[in-house]
Amino acid sequence: MKYMLIMRMTDAALEAAKTVPFEEVINAMGAFNESMMKAGVLLAGEGLSDPEEGFVLDFSGDEPIVTDGPYGETHELFNGFWIIRVSSKEEAVEWAKRCPLGPGARLEVRRVTDESDFEDFTDNEYIQKEEGWRKELGTE
Repeated sequence: MKYMLIMRMTDAALEAAKTVPFEEVINAMGAFNESMMKAGVLLAGEGLSDPEEGFVLDFSGDEPIVTDGPYGETHELFNGFWIIRVSSKEEAVEWAKRCPLGPGARLEVRRVTDESDFEDFTDNEYIQKEEGWRKELGTE
């Protein structure tokens, strides 16, 4: 099973993180990443730039509206992610608990869907193509 660990930071967590030397943050995250690599569970992971560099698309109207960041009040920012492959939800929980995040930070953990989630749609053209795409992308 694959799980996505989604790092979320509140404004308070971002302010608290500023009091920790950045090299300490890099070392803690690096050690966490390395432990997942050595265990063979890490498939991907990236940090994200500040919201000022991003944008949001709102699909509420007839045409999508693009709004540059920052996007008003920030209650919880999506700051990075990991994708892991583990044998169970319980194992995903154990890895998530090891993440070196501080007070005010949250880690949302979601299972990544797979072909078993679409068993009722095996005759769908795009469900059939997806296996080939995974091979082509090297993500199977």
